[in-house]
Amino acid sequence: MRDWIITVTGILLLCTANVCRSVMAQALLSARLAARGVAVPVASAGLLASGRPPPPEVASVMAARGIDVTGHRSRIVTADDLAAADLILGLGREHVRHAAVLLPGAWPRAFTIRELARRGRQAGARAAGEPLGDWLTRAADGRRRPDLLGSHPADDVADPAGGPPRGYQATADLLDQLTRDLVDLGWPNSGPLLESPRSVRNKGL
Repeated sequence: MRDWIITVTGILLLCTANVCRSVMAQALLSARLAARGVAVPVASAGLLASGRPPPPEVASVMAARGIDVTGHRSRIVTADDLAAADLILGLGREHVRHAAVLLPGAWPRAFTIRELARRGRQAGARAAGEPLGDWLTRAADGRRRPDLLGSHPADDVADPAGGPPRGYQATADLLDQLTRDLVDLGWPNSGPLLESPRSVRNKGL
């Protein structure tokens, strides 16, 4: 077995309450990776409270895509979660900042989902045989911590919580596109393999 194909710990999606954006992103990314034949566990967590189910609007928009998320319950992210994850994807800049404060060593493998999709397009898709960690390092070229201060629509996925149903639909549509882009960029040549970006941990930025 090639040394860059190793058992993965997983991908962690972060949002504020872990009932809307990260739930949808987790479900969509899991489905796209599975369809590509990539056995990468995908989990999600939040910053606020544990034990909350997704709102009906989230369940509805995901059911329309053939995905049942009604069994999900929110949980608060811990430093152990971040330490165990190979790739951390925040739904907004604040979630990446939270991860970097909670576990400073998480920074090189923590991006907003929009940021990584954008940087991945700029860096080019992962080459055949390229460790995912190396691709993440290429995508992060020139990245600075101050770049994630504040909020910005280029990096943040708007939170639909408390808004009209069309807002949930728009968020689901955006996450559908972003997860498609990420899988096309990060796993373009994958078959039924277990892959990990863990090597990025040893590549300081």
